[in-house]
Amino acid sequence: MSFPLSRLTLACLAALNVSAYAADLQLDDTVVTARGYASDSFDTPQAINVIKPHATSQGPAGNLLRGQPGMALQSDGAWGQNPVLRGLKRESVVVMVDGIRVNSAQPQGALASFLDLGLLDRAEVVKGPGSVLYGSGAMGGVVNLLTPEPRFTEQAELGGRFGASASSIDHGYSGALLLQGSNATQGFVVGLAGRDVGNYKSPNGRERKTGYESDTLLLKYQHKLAGDYVLRVNLQRHNDEDVWYPGSARTGGQPGGAGLPPVLGKVTIHSPKQHRELYALGLDAPLLDGTLSTDVYRQEVYREIRAYSANLNRNYVRNDVSFITHGLRSQWNGALSDAHWFTAGVEGWKMTGDPERYMNNNPPFFNNNMRNDPFKDGEVSSVGIFVQDEFSVGSTLLTAGLRYDHTQGDAKVKGSGLAAKTSGLSHSDNNLSWSLGAVQPLTDTLNLYANIGQAYRAPDLRERFEDSARGDGYYHVGNPQLDPERSSSVELGLKGRDGLHAFQLAAFYTRIDDFIAGRVTGSNHPQNGLAIKQSENLSKVVTYGLEGNLEVPLSVFVVDAGFTWMRGKNKQDNEPLYEMPANELRLGIGQPAERGFSWHTGLRAVAKQDRIAQRFSNGSEDKTDSFITADARVGYGFGVMAGLKSSHIDLQLSNLTNKKYHEHLTDGISGQELKAPGRGVTLAFSGAF
Repeated sequence: MSFPLSRLTLACLAALNVSAYAADLQLDDTVVTARGYASDSFDTPQAINVIKPHATSQGPAGNLLRGQPGMALQSDGAWGQNPVLRGLKRESVVVMVDGIRVNSAQPQGALASFLDLGLLDRAEVVKGPGSVLYGSGAMGGVVNLLTPEPRFTEQAELGGRFGASASSIDHGYSGALLLQGSNATQGFVVGLAGRDVGNYKSPNGRERKTGYESDTLLLKYQHKLAGDYVLRVNLQRHNDEDVWYPGSARTGGQPGGAGLPPVLGKVTIHSPKQHRELYALGLDAPLLDGTLSTDVYRQEVYREIRAYSANLNRNYVRNDVSFITHGLRSQWNGALSDAHWFTAGVEGWKMTGDPERYMNNNPPFFNNNMRNDPFKDGEVSSVGIFVQDEFSVGSTLLTAGLRYDHTQGDAKVKGSGLAAKTSGLSHSDNNLSWSLGAVQPLTDTLNLYANIGQAYRAPDLRERFEDSARGDGYYHVGNPQLDPERSSSVELGLKGRDGLHAFQLAAFYTRIDDFIAGRVTGSNHPQNGLAIKQSENLSKVVTYGLEGNLEVPLSVFVVDAGFTWMRGKNKQDNEPLYEMPANELRLGIGQPAERGFSWHTGLRAVAKQDRIAQRFSNGSEDKTDSFITADARVGYGFGVMAGLKSSHIDLQLSNLTNKKYHEHLTDGISGQELKAPGRGVTLAFSGAF
């Protein structure tokens, strides 16, 4: 690692009021994502992090992943935070809300941002291949954003929780209210959250176009029918308004201007309105010595995408699109015998998209409002069947899984105008995924584990069908005949747990064949003159690294730490893999308490990134400097007060040294990337009733 360790050591010795990371290891937590049912993460042969939001947590749900081992965020603004797991970006990570995958195919924005932190119970992150249970895209891992579940109680109960916060850095306000009710046959959860965020301040000053507004509505209900049959309903709606993506900004006629005419000046992509809607119906039924759980759902991610010209003072491109996914998942979990716990299931989903795009492309007036759809009636579908068996050989717990998927993509039209194509657009693939994991107890509190497996990712709608100019200065041409990416992974790790002690250490290696990327063809588009990038399958890329985290009590304090060391290589071009996260280290110490005074402090040190791709990225990736940030949180918990079961007041101090930096995976023209927020204060009040 190349961050300055002397500064890091001095900072640790000089101050104990420096980072507000919530404890994220929590190996004794029950998780549902890793095996498809509630199980102990300690006995699971994969690296798992359970991350719970704090009352002072700010922004979209994806923000929780920043600074966690093996994780990073790719951002194009304050709202859009795309998860990156072990160097693999959002296309290779399955993002789910309550176990239902969120599909979209827009270049700007982030899937993990379509849920407010105020209604989140926890985020479960399972790293490594997960296609056996979750199909296409689960090569880097799975991020499952979980909201509170309804429950049954013998006596009627009614309660809930609330939270409100205000932050100085962006003049932001947020609030959330969650109501929960239950009796012996019914249970419900109703949640409402809202957020009004202004432009935040960095050491450079106020960063324009970083504010937004959002609100979320959640309704979950379950009803116990005859016997142990349980009917479940899950309704969600998340709205965002006035979302801008500063990382997309390009200036016409200047280097990096993406071929934009100079008369347009600076052009920035934004979303005046966007939303995610989920309608899900489920049934849990006893079957043999297990439970059959079946869910059907419809999920829509709607986006209004606009390209705003500063010189024209108006939008010159507008694009409206809904990505609608219909899906079904049915899974049985149960004991085949005393020695085997078995999972078997089927899953199918179909995502459709039909972008409606209008462009003003008649310089110098830019007012002709011409229809220019990137593709019409695009769809990607997948149907799969999977099995997983858990059994013991002596003291070793083994988990073996197998899945077969049939995926298909098609569109009515690819491109527009004279270059539009209507034939040769359909393509299907058959994909086999598998995994084999082993957990070997070394002591009662220490487990050694190993995991090998193969996963895959089918190309998305844009990679298959979209022909259009993009912000990197190239005209991208989709390829309907792309092959799926296929990964082969191996992971070896240790997990320890002894009361308050907990640690996790993992080493991993992943090879991806037929990696999908844009390849510069050497030719130019005949109308706009932009160099053409064709979506292609590269021969092979690899990622490998080490990661770990721990929590250790020290007298009345708790020390926590985490680190990531990672590398990636594009084997075809014999160069570093494009946009790999930088190495980093996190150190913290705190004194948790349910009642009374509590505090937590720490440091995040990120190394400089100088292993920069040259050919694959065509020189568009820049080096980033190392940085160290310091944060602190203090709080006080009250007991029963004013009709509340509990309440808590917290004060968060962020970026205490007002460090000027940007994350390595921040989109933007080299040298002009959006700076991270500077010094700020967040005050929060939360409680339960």
